[in-house]
Order: sequence, then C-alpha cells, then structure tokens
Amino acid sequence: MRRNLYLGAVFLLLAILGTGSFLLNRRTAQAAGVMAPRFEVNPLWPKPLPNHWIMGQTIGVSVDAQDHIWIIHRAGSLEPGELHATTSPPTAQCCAAAPPILEFDEEGNLLRHWGGPAEGYDWPLSNHGITIDYKGNVWIGGNGRGQPPGSGRGGRGGGELDERQVSGAQGYFNDSMILKFTQDGKFLMQIGKPGQSKGSNDVENLRLPAKTFIDKEANEVYVADGYGNHRVIVYDAETGKYKRHWGAYGHKPDDANPGRYNPDDPPPQQFRNPVHCAELSVDRLLYVCDRVNDRIQVFHPDGTFVKETFVEKRTLGSGSAWDISFSKDPQQKYIYLADGENDRVHILDRQSLEVLATFGEGGRQPGEFYGVHSIATDSKGNIFTTETYRGQRVQKFVYKGMAPVTKQDEGVLWPKSNGR
Repeated sequence: MRRNLYLGAVFLLLAILGTGSFLLNRRTAQAAGVMAPRFEVNPLWPKPLPNHWIMGQTIGVSVDAQDHIWIIHRAGSLEPGELHATTSPPTAQCCAAAPPILEFDEEGNLLRHWGGPAEGYDWPLSNHGITIDYKGNVWIGGNGRGQPPGSGRGGRGGGELDERQVSGAQGYFNDSMILKFTQDGKFLMQIGKPGQSKGSNDVENLRLPAKTFIDKEANEVYVADGYGNHRVIVYDAETGKYKRHWGAYGHKPDDANPGRYNPDDPPPQQFRNPVHCAELSVDRLLYVCDRVNDRIQVFHPDGTFVKETFVEKRTLGSGSAWDISFSKDPQQKYIYLADGENDRVHILDRQSLEVLATFGEGGRQPGEFYGVHSIATDSKGNIFTTETYRGQRVQKFVYKGMAPVTKQDEGVLWPKSNGR
C-alpha cells in the first residue's frame, strides 16, 4: 500500500513538473517575442475559368498597382487527355488550354487574357516568369531549349522544359530573350534573340531567363539569367541598353560545369542553373535565388556581394530557393521563400536571414503544394503562389496579422471554422 502511494506521488510529481516545463517553455517562447506573419489559405480562390479553360504548369505570378493578380502558364504542358475539347471533332466537352497570361481581380474573377506567338516578336517556347512593373507593363521570360533551325528535328519545337532539368549550359537555347508588353498585350520591346546566346558574358542575349525585376528609381530591369546562364544581368528598362552583370559573390560568371550539388562541399563560387529570381528591396538590396545551391545571395545594385544564407541546405534535386517576395510593411521585414522541392513556403527575417516559420505540405488539397514555383504579395499582405509540374494552379493565402511563433513548421494553413 505504502509502495503504491509512493509510486503515485512520484508520477504526480513528474506530471506536475512536465506540465510546468511545457508551460515554462511556452511562456519562454512567447516572452522571446518571436513574431511572424500568419496566413490562411482561401480554398475558393480563384473562381472557375470560363470556356472549359484549364491551366498548365503555372510558372509565374505578379501583383500590379490595383492589386490585380497576373499569372503565366504553359499551355503546351497539358496532357492530351486534358485537351479533349480541342480535337477535331471534339472528343468531349472538356477541356482547352487557357491563354498563357491571365489577370484576376482580388475576388478571383478573370479580367483579361492574352498571349502567344504573333508577328513582331519572338514568343518563348516555354514561358517562364511574369512581372508587372511600376508603370503597369508586363514582362515575361522563357526557358525553352528547342532545336536549332535546319536540324531536321522540328526546328524550334520541343521547347517545354521540365523544371527538373536544372543543369547543363551546353547545346542550343532558343529562349534567349525577355519581352515587354502593355497590359492589353501590345508588344513594346524585346531584349535578346532566339538561339543567339554566346554564354554568361554575352551582353546582347539572355539564355533561358527565369524572372525579371524592374527598379523604379533607376528604371532598370534585373534579369535572373537563368536556366542556361549563371548570372544576374541589368538593362535599361526603356531602351534595352546593357548596364552590367555578375555571378555569385559578384564574380565574373563562367559556364564551367560545377557538377552535382553537394551540401558538404564549400560554398560554390558560381551560381548553378537555374538562377531563379532577383528581387530588389526598399533599402536597395538585391536578393538572388541560387536555386539548386539552396541559397539566397544578397548584393548591392552594382553587384557588390553583401551576404548569403542557405535554406534547407541538404535539399538535393531541384533545390530549395525558388522564388521570393517581401512582406508589405514599410521596412519589408520578412521574406517569403517558395521552396518547390520541399513543397513549403519559408518565412525569413530579412535582416538576419533566419527562417522563423514554414507553412505548407506536399499534396493537391488547398494549402498544400506540388512544385510551388513562384510567389507574390499584394498591398494587403496576402500571398499568391503558383505551382509547376502537375500542380497547375494558383493559390491565395490570406494575411491574418502577426502572431507569436509557437512552432516553426505550421503545416497546412486551413481556415479556422467560426473561430473555433
């Protein structure tokens, strides 16, 4: 009897100590004052597309001054069974590829749609990235390799690039250009010509450029260049005149094959393919996604290296650093990093580059990801993501304010039901 009482007292004491430890740890975490933005997925955004339209690999998203959301996708990535409405005669009522560029309002209504090959410019074989600049102009890139004209293998055909093909600077590269349009699709400018790239120090052509950023202060376009080159390159956004370019750590880029990424090696001295994003902050620091090297490098606008961070450094395959967007507070205190290999979005403190929280999970339900590729933020702080591979969609994550970080991996941000 006395033994049972003794054991019971011990277990009660351990339970009290365990509860106290849990509460102490929780109070300590909250007292530390680590805060981060909080989000919930909106499973009803956007609204269904008209005309039996569907999206293919959705590989770019941008938000304009009216908080309209623009995406670009690859119609050529759809499977034959997804295009039965386009056969002759039609196999079935559904479906057909939507036009490459789609504009939505805040409620998810489709406003405009356009894009594709036409006279006067060279539309990419494989669309990649979209940016709406401070004047409202629309910029796109492309990463389609294709075949050289006269090769007897279809010429410019075969351009759709699997996002997993992330290395190799040899061979023919059709998409060596970026394009600039009005919001109604009127062509304004092209920098670079198909198949003309001479490598990472060619200042006239790109080589499979991934994404652009347009600097209002200097009216310059920064290009993350890209799937074939190993650099950031800058042009005048009005005339297309070359300004400057650089590789990792501000070095002159080269096209030597770096081999496979090994997280245990010293930090690579050159970018790997693809250089996937280049975003300028309000305090004029340029953040560059070195995707397969699992890192973000930070530069001054002249290419001077500032600092770097690795995120999920042991990620292999397509890498962890796919695309970034900044929070919409005046200081842009947070970076949102799309990680398409781990199917997550990481929230980083922009000054320390420390990961504060992570949300998402691999899957196809709202709030999950399959190849989260691009990310953008509207003026209200809401996040928009797109998915490549068979993800083929855009999602909206509603900003719910700041909250203490109680666990780093937040999982799927499903909406709360009536506050319960």
